[in-house]
Amino acid sequence: MDLWSRIIDAASVASMAEVGVWRGDFSREILTRCTALQRYVMIDPWAHLSDWNKPYNTEQRRFDEIYAEAMQQTEFAASKREVLRGRTKDVAASIPDGSLDFVYIDGDHTLRGIAIDLIQLLPKVREGGLIGGDDFTPDPWQHDLRFEPTLVCPFGVYFAEAMDLPITALPCAQFVIEKRTGAGFSFRDLTGRYGDLSLNRLPSGRRRLAHMRSRLRQMVSPSH
Repeated sequence: MDLWSRIIDAASVASMAEVGVWRGDFSREILTRCTALQRYVMIDPWAHLSDWNKPYNTEQRRFDEIYAEAMQQTEFAASKREVLRGRTKDVAASIPDGSLDFVYIDGDHTLRGIAIDLIQLLPKVREGGLIGGDDFTPDPWQHDLRFEPTLVCPFGVYFAEAMDLPITALPCAQFVIEKRTGAGFSFRDLTGRYGDLSLNRLPSGRRRLAHMRSRLRQMVSPSH
């Protein structure tokens, strides 16, 4: 919260969008801290999705409760918020191109999800604006191995390279891409956590599971 509120203030962000609002904790904090904000677009389906294999894909009744909580948490800024209940691909067309200073992505984190979010929303950011997000982790197996891997990293870097834009790895598994035409691609790592970003270095789920089982056997063996 401190990191992004400082960035938002320093960049004089007046219009932004958040993808993946969930309970509205991030929305509430940013709307409270960043008083210069005039427009806050909240994008989230708040719906059970049959094709999304992640832990937060709960039952619809629970999603409706979570949506109500997000609305309650941001009611104090109702005049600034714009709620788009749906997937990014379904609602992005309602946001005019170049109308946002900043987009924060904390969506479904799968390769499919981050690809859609970045491709659909970069045009909505003005020249000189920012697009960033959460879960930029070098380890794709963020959740139980029953779930699809998190691939915000390295896809975010590949996307920035394709668009010829600079990207920076920030603390707390965050990233930010600057939309500056002519800036050229670069990847700055302010954390020292990111080395080889090729997928060849990533352990497969099967190898990771075998490693976890080996570690568990070591932990429960009599010698330990």
